[in-house]
Amino acid sequence: MAYQSESNPPNFEKSADGLLPAVVQDAGTNQVLMLGYMNAEALEVTKSSGLVTFFSRSKQRLWTKGEVSGNHLQVRQILLDCDQDAILIKAAPLGPVCHTGTDTCWGEANQPLQFLSQLENIVQQRKLDAPEGSYTAQLFAAGIPKIAQKVGEEAVETVIEALGDNRDLFLNETADLLYHLMVLLAAKKVRLKDVEEVLRARHTGV
Repeated sequence: MAYQSESNPPNFEKSADGLLPAVVQDAGTNQVLMLGYMNAEALEVTKSSGLVTFFSRSKQRLWTKGEVSGNHLQVRQILLDCDQDAILIKAAPLGPVCHTGTDTCWGEANQPLQFLSQLENIVQQRKLDAPEGSYTAQLFAAGIPKIAQKVGEEAVETVIEALGDNRDLFLNETADLLYHLMVLLAAKKVRLKDVEEVLRARHTGV
C-alpha cells in the first residue's frame, strides 16, 4: 500500500466536524466506487488495517466498509488533493460496493475499459506483494535474464504457430507472449503508457 508523504498530511481542521470527503476508486479499473467521510482516526485505521474505514455520520462511529457484508475494500494507494482537504483511495473491492448490491454507489457496472491495463496492475501488484505460489512472483524473483529468456521463447513459439493454421494455438501463444512481455516491462520499471508514448510520437512525428 502506498501513501503520500507524511510531510503533507490531510488538514482535518478545514472542516468544522473534522471530517474530509474520501473518494474510493477501483485500483484496477479506475471506476469511482463510492464516497465516504474520514476523520484522522479513520484514516489511521485505514492505513494500519489495509481496509477502507470511514467515520459514519449516521452511526457516529468508525465503520469499516464490509464489516457486515464481507465486501471489504482493500487499500492499494492513498492520495491527497492539492488543498489537503479531500482524500482519494484506490482499492480492490471484494464484492459489490453498494448496500443495494450494485458494483458502485451510482449503479454503474465496474468493468475495466481495457483488460491489458487491469492485467498490468495485477502484474505490478504481484511484483510488490510476491505472494507464495504466484508464477508471476517467481518470474520476478528469477530476475530479468530469466524473464527476457521467457519472452524470447514465447516469441519463437508465436512465430511457429503463426506459420500454421490453428487459430486457437496462435491466440494462446500470442497471449503468453504479451503476458511475459508485460512482466519484463514491469521488471524494467516501464509502464504500457511509456510504450504508447513512443508509438504515438512515431505516428505524429512529434
